[in-house]
Amino acid sequence: MNADTQASRLSPDSQYVELAVEVFAMLADATRVRLILALREGELSVNALAGIAGKSAPAVSQHLAKMRLARMVSTRQEGTKVFYRLEDGHAWQLVADAIHQAEHALGNAPRHGMASHARPELGK
Repeated sequence: MNADTQASRLSPDSQYVELAVEVFAMLADATRVRLILALREGELSVNALAGIAGKSAPAVSQHLAKMRLARMVSTRQEGTKVFYRLEDGHAWQLVADAIHQAEHALGNAPRHGMASHARPELGK
């Protein structure tokens, strides 16, 4: 991908802005963030995820169904059990970045400037 294409994807008038907002809306739920954190190491069943998230299996199933429609998770069936896994690393990276941002906001992480987060379109 050339720099011009990447710069246009990351511009304020990008065609992807509204879709990005939908991704953030999908992640604007503590249970879903916990599910993504739990799935970072690999696939888990609904019951295992429910235990980790501290929610009922039906509630977790509803969250996972929405995340599946958003293509954040995928499934594998083994007999009567369904196992979930992250579709790719993008949702995990967004959650990790949000956790790091929260650490910074609370003053629990070292301060650093924008130079360490160079903007790709500037070639830094």
